[in-house]
Amino acid sequence: MPAANGTTPVSLAGQADAHVDRLNALWKLSVKNGLTDAERIRSMLAMAADVLDMDLVVLGELGEHCTARYVSDRLGVFPEGSRQAVDVSLCHAVHHSRAPSHIADLAAHPLYASNQMVTEFGMRTFSGIPVSVGDETRWVLAFLRRRSDSPPDAVDIAYMGLIADWLGNALHQSEQKDLLQRIALTDPLTGLANRRAAEECLQMESARTPRDGHGFALALVDLDHFKMVNDRYGHAVGDEVLNAMARRFESGLREGDWVARWGGEEFLFVLHGSTMEEAASIMEQLAGQARSTPIQTSVGAISLSFSAGVAAFGTNDSEALPMLEKLDHALYRAKADGRDRIRMAVHTHTPWNSALLRQVLAENRVRQASQQVIVDLQSGQTVADEALARIETATGEIVEAQDFIDMAEGLGLMAEIDRQVIRNVMQHCVTRMSQGVPPDFAHFVNVSPQFLARRDLVDEMLNNAMSYCQTCGVEMGPIKPIVLELTERQHIVSLDKLRADLQPFIDFGFRLALDDFGSGYSSYLYLAHLPVSFLKIEGWLVSNMRKDRKVAGIVESLANFARKEGVITVAEHVEDAETARILADMGVDYGQGWHFGRPQLM
Repeated sequence: MPAANGTTPVSLAGQADAHVDRLNALWKLSVKNGLTDAERIRSMLAMAADVLDMDLVVLGELGEHCTARYVSDRLGVFPEGSRQAVDVSLCHAVHHSRAPSHIADLAAHPLYASNQMVTEFGMRTFSGIPVSVGDETRWVLAFLRRRSDSPPDAVDIAYMGLIADWLGNALHQSEQKDLLQRIALTDPLTGLANRRAAEECLQMESARTPRDGHGFALALVDLDHFKMVNDRYGHAVGDEVLNAMARRFESGLREGDWVARWGGEEFLFVLHGSTMEEAASIMEQLAGQARSTPIQTSVGAISLSFSAGVAAFGTNDSEALPMLEKLDHALYRAKADGRDRIRMAVHTHTPWNSALLRQVLAENRVRQASQQVIVDLQSGQTVADEALARIETATGEIVEAQDFIDMAEGLGLMAEIDRQVIRNVMQHCVTRMSQGVPPDFAHFVNVSPQFLARRDLVDEMLNNAMSYCQTCGVEMGPIKPIVLELTERQHIVSLDKLRADLQPFIDFGFRLALDDFGSGYSSYLYLAHLPVSFLKIEGWLVSNMRKDRKVAGIVESLANFARKEGVITVAEHVEDAETARILADMGVDYGQGWHFGRPQLM
């Protein structure tokens, strides 16, 4: 029987069936594979628009504005991202009251008759449902239609509420997923991208470069002597310093550039569209700020410099890994040259890998280069030299240590490199003596813990040393010309074991030198536990003593201490005559650096 208004009433059973169909469709969409979170939300809004016969369905987020984040728009009048002032938006009352709102005719409503949605877009019917996302209710689901109508019935309202609940759960899960992703890719201390995030971004940057035709530059920064900050003030203050430097680095970037915490006290920069020279200039500006502006911490101001390596990725490059290796080598050079320096990567003709390095060692192509000669600062006489490892390739190219040392250490090949260098040094020693060089002229050579732990190589070296001593025809007494250099950058498991490994050389008459003394706490442990004859003062201290009175005081104190202990001091990185004069006045015994000569291949 027709109803009074001429329409045919729908049976309760029919309504129930329709509602079940809605729920089935909702469930199928919620579990459909192959959709992203955003695609699933848009599909849900489109389905709701069809089911409820709505012209516009909007999932809006309220903050400073009411922003339409997701939209299903049959009319094409209200795109995603559209914004309205919160106080005039239709969703404001819903958000404020945290309760649904249903308006049958907006044009007849005293508050909304002049609203843009009515006057410009012709909307008449409105339903707004608050959407809870976790503990927050800053989202509103809005249903709008141009046709005015009676308020939705209980079934439609229940369906709207179900859609809102599903969207709230979906948004919450998406936010939690994003949060976990951010945590996984963010350094918890500084808030910068972590190494994993940086590596992923580098892959994207390098893949995009050939398409865009624009390269980029990389800079790897290492805070100088940061370990001393932790040792002196504790890790809490060290964390303050890392945070402060992170903020400085961020503020010094151009738009589109980014910086990540690469690990420890290292930071990686990506500088878009920059050449290597431009990147070096940016790093110099940041380095100048670091020199001139101490970091304010809870224990006072702390002055800190940094070293950096810079490399460039061009449109002809295909992989980021070779550039990272060049970058690492450039940073190594910056630190080896005295720190507080920027060094640009140099082109290496030989693409080094483990197989090539093993081949070089098997063919005995490790060569000795005499580093800067070592000079008596009082007399000006050359009293010693220092050996550096070089590799000669099959084509005759000479490769410097920074291009292969890190790889050799990682592969456990340093013992074999030391073996060949030390053998070359002893041959060089015999040759020099035959030319009339006195037996007290010292030959410094670095020795790694990997070598000292190899008893077979130690015995071989001592046998070679005895053989060379017998052939040189010079009576040398208990002290031999070879000086073994140790550095705290090498990983030492046990000082007692190190002492035991060194004892055969000490008994034979070799002397010990501590390299880079003053660069960290371990240097003092070595000095306290080992019979050291030479103390090589860290190059950064020498380079900065003329700029900083405190640094000069440290150098002079080290010289006074060593003199009282009968230890000879050697200042590294002496680059001009005035520095040499000041060191001599302080009582430093020897000096080495480019002021006295560049390395020469032997």
